[in-house]
Amino acid sequence: MTAVDERGLADYLDTFEPPEGVKAELLRGVIVMMASPDLVHNLIVLHTLRQIPMDRWYPIQTQDVDIVGEESVPIPDLLVAAPDVLPASGRLLPSQLVTTVVEVVSKSSVHQDYVVKRSIYAAGRVPAYLIIDPIMAQCVLLTRPEGDGEDANYLTQQITKFGDPVSLDVLGVELATSDFGTLPDVRPHRYP
Repeated sequence: MTAVDERGLADYLDTFEPPEGVKAELLRGVIVMMASPDLVHNLIVLHTLRQIPMDRWYPIQTQDVDIVGEESVPIPDLLVAAPDVLPASGRLLPSQLVTTVVEVVSKSSVHQDYVVKRSIYAAGRVPAYLIIDPIMAQCVLLTRPEGDGEDANYLTQQITKFGDPVSLDVLGVELATSDFGTLPDVRPHRYP
């Protein structure tokens, strides 16, 4: 058996072909695989994507994000970047080019979205991280990243219930949430 270091794990993930309908991402040295999302999840991503003005921003789904100093390659549900900073091609998008990441919580991703990815995106200095939670019917906007590694965090947190708009100042957008659905028959959790 060959030893695999952090870079080796990322290289392995590059060649790994998960089964159809399964997403695989590297989070702090752990390969996390998730089944295809619920329709509620996909519609929230669609409603969010459609509210991003494409004359100023490109909303991109399921793009791998490269975070310097992290053994992580997260794949956010949606990321937003300025068109003029994007490379012509490539699988890995450097986190310093990303203005906002969006994760939509599923019953199996609560801990990753609220805890693990919160510090990963903060370590990558992504200016805004929006968690859209159809279990709790709320959005959690995190801004002002600070710190390194597992100690990285966002200094500002704003919680907005579905139905109220979320001010994404970094994008100059007020995100309407009234069309966001909720997941039925799912037990509420304790985050944030």
